[in-house]
Formats: sequence, structure tokens, C-alpha cells
Amino acid sequence: MRDVCIVGGGVAGLAASILTARAGLDTLVVDGGESILARNASLENYPGFPDGIDARRYLQLTREQARNAGATFELGRVTSVEPVAEDDLEAGFVLETDGGEPLEARRVIAASWADSDYLVPLDVGRIQRGNKHFVSVDEGGRTAVDGVYAAGRIAGEPHQAIVAAGHGAKVGFAVIHDADVNFYQDWVVPEGYFTGRGREVPPGCEEIDDEERRRRDERARETMLEALSEPLAERPTMHPSVERDRS
Repeated sequence: MRDVCIVGGGVAGLAASILTARAGLDTLVVDGGESILARNASLENYPGFPDGIDARRYLQLTREQARNAGATFELGRVTSVEPVAEDDLEAGFVLETDGGEPLEARRVIAASWADSDYLVPLDVGRIQRGNKHFVSVDEGGRTAVDGVYAAGRIAGEPHQAIVAAGHGAKVGFAVIHDADVNFYQDWVVPEGYFTGRGREVPPGCEEIDDEERRRRDERARETMLEALSEPLAERPTMHPSVERDRS
């Protein structure tokens, strides 16, 4: 049984997966194939990119970061989520998928805007607005069902990548807290930052010396230079309701 199954491989789900995986939780992201962010012609309101960035490139880099953190991915669509039978020894949830094997996880994060039909078997507090359904959550993204969370637009957050990423991270930390993982923060700090004050390095933190800092900086720059060396061939995905000549 996985520690965490995240339904949706967009910005919110990826942000949550980076944190839960880095905390040592066995994290699976079930990705339906394409984030709505891929419809953006250019992502220009995300901090750190002064002139914007290709939204599809940003998604690629964020998925790579999640994989580097230890998250795994499965392509597919979740069709239902139900609690594990009470007579089973380990509590959690069974996720049915379209054509794949059922998945089991102790905790589930719904990050799949605009699909939430798979949550119908659970009384999570779905709220209908027009033809969409949002999920009612507390400040940490927890739903009315213990072990089920919602992140990003599906949780009623604004439809912006930076907000989705921030909320996904917040939900990821809520999962870490609820999983009772021995985890303090997620900091990589200079050598001596903690130990120089007579403190042990807290769980989830790491001290690195200057040589390791330079090595990581070089690797990070190489990754970005390679990723941005050529433009992507893929075009933005048009809204399904719009007819467009793709030739």
C-alpha cells in the first residue's frame, strides 16, 4: 500500500508530490495525461521567470523535480475512490482506474481539476457551481473524510499556477503532518547552520559544505541550460470547445 496517491499531475499535484516524496512518503501520482496549464500560450506570472516560460516546459521541469524527489507516476484516470474494507488490517483507500489494476493508498490527494466524479463514493463535501464540482476543505486541504485531501482549483483556489503550486505545497505539508513523519522542514543549509550552534540537523534538513553547494549549483545550471536550449515543438492545447485547424 502506498503512503500517498495523488490524483492529477498538474501544478498542485506535482507541488504536493515533491514535498511528500522528499519527506520519505511513498508517493504515486496518477496523471490523466495533460494539465490544463498546457493550454497557456505563455506562463508569465510565475516568480523566477522575468520574461515568462513556456507552460509545457514548466510542467516538464516540475515533473522531473518530482521524480528526482522520489515520486513515481502512472498514466491513467481514476474512476472511483473507496475506503479499504474494515476487516482489512491496514486502513486506507482503493482507487479504481480505467483499465489498470486497483491502487491502494493510506492517503489520497485530489488535484484533478475539473474531474471529481471519482470522489462520489466518499462523502467529502462536493459543492456544485454551474457544471463544476469543488471540494470543501479546511485550511490544510483536508476534506470531511479522514485521509482524503484536495489541492488547487478543485479545492476552490484561484485558477493561477502560482496559487495552485502554493496550495499543493500546503496540502503536502498537511499530509506529512498527519502521517506523523519525523520531519521538521525542507531546508538545505550551509555547513554549520545548525551544528555550529550545537544543534543536531533537524529531520528533513541537510547541511552541505561549500564544495557540495557549488556542485549542486553547477548541476542545477546544467539542467536549466539543457532544458531551455531549444524551443519546444509542442503547441498549446486549445480549449476542447474551440475548433482549430492543427495542420
